[in-house]
Amino acid sequence: MKLGTAATGAALLALALTVSACGSSETTGADSSAKPAADAGAKGGKVGIDFPRADSDFWNSYNKYVPQLAGELGVELMPPTNSQNDVAKLVANTQAMMGQGAKAIVMAPQDTGAIASTLQTLENKNIPVVSVDTRPDKGKIFMVVRADNKAYGTRACEFLGEKLGGKGKIVQLMGALSSINGRDRAEAFGACMKEKFPGITVFDEPTEWDGTKAASMLQTRLQQHPDVKGIYMHAGGVHLAPTLQVLKAKGLIAPPEDPKHVFVISNDGIPQEFEAIRKGEIDATLSQPADLYAKYALFYAKAAIEGKTFQPGPTDHDSTIIQLPNGLEDQLPAPLVTKENVDDKSLWGNQVK
Repeated sequence: MKLGTAATGAALLALALTVSACGSSETTGADSSAKPAADAGAKGGKVGIDFPRADSDFWNSYNKYVPQLAGELGVELMPPTNSQNDVAKLVANTQAMMGQGAKAIVMAPQDTGAIASTLQTLENKNIPVVSVDTRPDKGKIFMVVRADNKAYGTRACEFLGEKLGGKGKIVQLMGALSSINGRDRAEAFGACMKEKFPGITVFDEPTEWDGTKAASMLQTRLQQHPDVKGIYMHAGGVHLAPTLQVLKAKGLIAPPEDPKHVFVISNDGIPQEFEAIRKGEIDATLSQPADLYAKYALFYAKAAIEGKTFQPGPTDHDSTIIQLPNGLEDQLPAPLVTKENVDDKSLWGNQVK
């Protein structure tokens, strides 16, 4: 991840100029292949945005980036709504935004299977949709902005498998399997463990992105299997605090060289995870770029309103656009953060005040 918020304004301007200047290019990728659609409409309009929840440190950081970056990019942003992890509220919020004249909508549906009919309604009204972090199972999407969540699971597997020397027991605190993110991470983690580390036993705990459930499930597993030596948390924003609480209560917070140490890797890249890495409480996290999620969600929403289109291929911001059955997905980079690079100032988690 090269771009931080300090350079966002200049980067966005350069990005917009690149898109405009290269509309006739035959090369592929987000920025070099953008071109006006044949039926391009007005060159401006309101962008509606729904925040998915306010009970996660990761999403709270994303929520704060959105209005800042909207101003820098020149996006006319409607007052954000918050669906609070409730698809019914997301549907109601979307209907309200349609009624208020939204020309494009940014959302992050946590239940990726239940939003299809709403996406169909938006398509019928010619209102493009950008989905952040989650990929709707059905329904047309102009662009999905997320990281490669299967890579999250694979890299977490490789990290823990190597730390445990291919033997032992691991608890996987999964998100909701109704979410594409939960499924991608869990399936990739399980497949990697089966292939590369068959000597490791994995206990899968579907927490539904709920910290209270995570604490209860971890507590039970550690009571049943006190020799657990690894934990994979699907989301540090909801899993970190309860996990540390349980480990501390059982006296399992110890340096990596101590036999009591439990190796922990997470996903998110929030400041709290970085502090836990510095303290030796956890070992690593995969940094989801909350700043870039906000930045490119707004960028693509504005591009959609302006009638631009994109093609699969590499981009100039270290990502790759892939083709989906129902749209495109820009897979942004998500670096591994350990004690060796936790103080890297380019990481968004080190830029949050």
